[in-house]
Amino acid sequence: MAEGTLHGDRAFGARLRAGLSGEPPVHRRRSRVMRPFHRTTLTRMGVFTAHPAAFVIVAVYVAAWLIFDLGSFDWHAIATIATWFMTLIIQRAEHWDTQAIHAKLDELLRAEGRARSELTLLDDEEPEGIERHRAQGNRLVSRALLT
Repeated sequence: MAEGTLHGDRAFGARLRAGLSGEPPVHRRRSRVMRPFHRTTLTRMGVFTAHPAAFVIVAVYVAAWLIFDLGSFDWHAIATIATWFMTLIIQRAEHWDTQAIHAKLDELLRAEGRARSELTLLDDEEPEGIERHRAQGNRLVSRALLT
């Protein structure tokens, strides 16, 4: 391919990663100040959507829709509402399953005398912190197997 064409230009990938202006992409320049707030908010929203009150809110929304604008309640509206309810059902089932697994693991940690007590506090950590902890545990296991 000729030099300077889209696929023949070796620096194309570097320019693409850096953006055409040569600056880092926008997602790399963002402030990291709001990230903990977003994580906490998203986690709370996920827990709330698993709560039965979320179903009540959607039902009240549907009732208000039917009362105030019955003419726009067509098959698209039914599909939208079905999607919302299915999403809430899936979220509820996942939350239920996760809570059951956590309860079982907590009981196993309490029963096993050699388990580290800080493991029971992992439920309060953000997912990234849990991943770091698991990576650290995997490194310890790898070292133990090598010796």
